[in-house]
Amino acid sequence: MKILNYRLFLTSLIFLNACGGGGGGVDAEKVIGVTQAFAPIIVSSSSFNVRENRTSIGLVLATAANPSSALKYSLTGTDASAISIDSATGVMSFNSAPDYETKNTYAVKLNVAAGSLSASQDITISISNVPEPIVWQLTEPESVGMSSTKLSDAFDKVLADGSYTQGALVIKDSKLVYERYRGIAVNEEKTLKDKNWVGYSDNIQSRYGARDKNSLVTSWSTAKSFTSIITAIAIEQGYINSLEQSASDFISEWANDSRKQITIRDLLDMHSGLTMACASNSGSEWVLVGNCETSRRDNGVFYFDDMLTGCINREMAQTGVDYPWFTAYGSDELWQPGDYIYMNCDTMVVGEILFRATGKNIETYADLNLFSKIGMNAEWWQDIDGNYLTFCCIDATVRDFAKFGQVILNNGVLDGEQVIPKSYIEKIKNIPNEEKPGNWNARYPNNSYALNFWTLKPGTTDNGTTFPAVDTIFHTLGFDDQMIMIDFTNNMLVLRFSLYELSLNYNAERKYKDNDQFATSNYILSLPGGIGLGGIQNYKPHDFLYDVTQSINVE
Repeated sequence: MKILNYRLFLTSLIFLNACGGGGGGVDAEKVIGVTQAFAPIIVSSSSFNVRENRTSIGLVLATAANPSSALKYSLTGTDASAISIDSATGVMSFNSAPDYETKNTYAVKLNVAAGSLSASQDITISISNVPEPIVWQLTEPESVGMSSTKLSDAFDKVLADGSYTQGALVIKDSKLVYERYRGIAVNEEKTLKDKNWVGYSDNIQSRYGARDKNSLVTSWSTAKSFTSIITAIAIEQGYINSLEQSASDFISEWANDSRKQITIRDLLDMHSGLTMACASNSGSEWVLVGNCETSRRDNGVFYFDDMLTGCINREMAQTGVDYPWFTAYGSDELWQPGDYIYMNCDTMVVGEILFRATGKNIETYADLNLFSKIGMNAEWWQDIDGNYLTFCCIDATVRDFAKFGQVILNNGVLDGEQVIPKSYIEKIKNIPNEEKPGNWNARYPNNSYALNFWTLKPGTTDNGTTFPAVDTIFHTLGFDDQMIMIDFTNNMLVLRFSLYELSLNYNAERKYKDNDQFATSNYILSLPGGIGLGGIQNYKPHDFLYDVTQSINVE
């Protein structure tokens, strides 16, 4: 500042002399000589911030004492080789776009010369992180210590005729190392023809023919795990206080009765204490009944244009009552408070909580806060009234479902950004240590469930090995074995999804409509169960995971 003031004083003297003022007179040539003795002054900032993947840095500025002196800009220092500067204008840019994860700070020395005089200033350039969606690039298995031959054998089995597998893939150390896809196989096609479903059993190849990495699969109840993760994001953003918050803070219909004790965690853990909503065919139409009279689960809600209202209107179950929907699944004990029972409706209500809390439907909210960040293209089904089916039914490619698994495997982090709260991932990992509902161990030994995630139940493999160890593999699970298996120990994802056809014959939207006729319904047609062919006979997830795991650490 003193130099600038002195320069201003000298410039004033020159001006006064030129105008004939200044008393005894000033020698202008001597004054100019003095000004030329001053080095340039750098007036731009000493720090810059640049978003990763962009090369432009910005402009540096300097002034010279003598306006006629040309300034020349240059850079030296530790990182000068990575950056270019226009010697005449001072415009700086990276020679190649910076990557935050590789290097997030650059240090250079800016040099400005005016004739024989010069000035220097240290400059710091900080790189800000811009999360990048996941883009899979197929990598040789051997690059991550896996055997191509053993993986090929594992995939031969998981895609064998009769498995109804459309696609499967393996991610190891964040790299896509193996994937395979197929259409319907010979014996599967014969089974479907023999079903002889009116209007459907012809032209099977046009429906379930060739499939590849770009073909859609469907989630069924794997979507419940998405709803859970999206709930975690809403909590992190302050729309919901915590998992222990009363659901009645959002579901006002429950605020004035015993249902106000139900927490959001209760709904995600499937022990809300509510009765099961069921559909009953009165002979001419399906009607919603408050309590199942048979052992059928609450899949009957699919018959209704509004699947939400019936889920909200359920009542609390009564202690010690012999409920068919409860006693039919496992031992014959009577219902007790806190007991576990798998209900689609519980997660459907969580979806409504998210809507009322955020003001956005779950697909819009997920697009903003999850799907767009991980690069997932997803279509979420609704009922006819427009309620999102948050207990099921997301359509995407297998590769895109793997992106969801990858960000969980990364403890919620993607490209430096905490997309999913780490604390929530830790809660998922802690599921095995949670206190089990009173009826759990008798019905579901050797695995765990909470927050809409499972641990994989051990089974006996083809060679007699019991695999995996109890509570070591976490996974999502949808009808017809739509699965994302997450192996934190081996830093690995293993996915398997069944054959799927999007069938929209009621209207052109993904709005589920079951008219009991293929020609007038919107169906989620996965094989084999989605079309009523029974369960899968020759695929077991523990077998597939075992075969994949055996390909690791090849000498």
